[in-house]
Amino acid sequence: MLVVGLTGGIASGKSTVSKLFQESQVPVIDLDVLARIAVEPDSYALSALVRHFGESILRPDGTLNREKLGSIVFNNERERKVLNSIVHPAVRRLLAWELVKAWMRGEKVCVVDAPLLIEAGLWKMCGAIVVVYCSEILQLQRLRSRNNLSLQDAQSRLSAQAPLSSKLKYADYVIDNSGPMADLSSQVDRVVTRLHARAGWSWVLSWLVPPVGIVRAFLRIGWRLYVQGVGKEKRRRTRGEKRGPDEIELHERRRSS
Repeated sequence: MLVVGLTGGIASGKSTVSKLFQESQVPVIDLDVLARIAVEPDSYALSALVRHFGESILRPDGTLNREKLGSIVFNNERERKVLNSIVHPAVRRLLAWELVKAWMRGEKVCVVDAPLLIEAGLWKMCGAIVVVYCSEILQLQRLRSRNNLSLQDAQSRLSAQAPLSSKLKYADYVIDNSGPMADLSSQVDRVVTRLHARAGWSWVLSWLVPPVGIVRAFLRIGWRLYVQGVGKEKRRRTRGEKRGPDEIELHERRRSS
């Protein structure tokens, strides 16, 4: 099974792309959903959060008050690291189980929708990475329009995240969401076709013989990290459609396997 990481930035259109993948019959695991499950009442993660941040982060019914917790960590890097150190391991365990279930169903490709795919280090367990991209100006315009925010508030939210441009070096496929919906949909269709081709026929062998799948997964990860150098700052030759120096659409990292 080919595990595909899908990421982007706030107001980049990642959620729309995720829905388009699902409409193309590609299963999607939403890490935002898993993050909510990880901090349900009586969970270890929620207990750990309460021990550190206090009971003020709880609602009267015992559920997590995300707005209150968000206000604490929003502009506090140290507290945000504590939050991540508690929640991320719990989410990774849930993700591992969801991937096992997808593999047991015999899925050929499975997408992991994760806003913090890069920041949390989850990209290392993916066989391919899709980044949804648009310019920072367009992000700002969409964020203000969607959330009815002032320019200052929108800029503050945007600056709290890693810039989209910093994620491009991790991408195998870049989907440019700067145009109309029809253009976005056609790009997703092409990516789905290429992902199925990338998974190839050998996924059946990996499914039928689990040890083969495990070995192939480790080899794929090792190849990406140490041979392709995914995430390293260096220029790579790409192929795909190119409109101009400031536009990015469906670039695919050149592979030798």
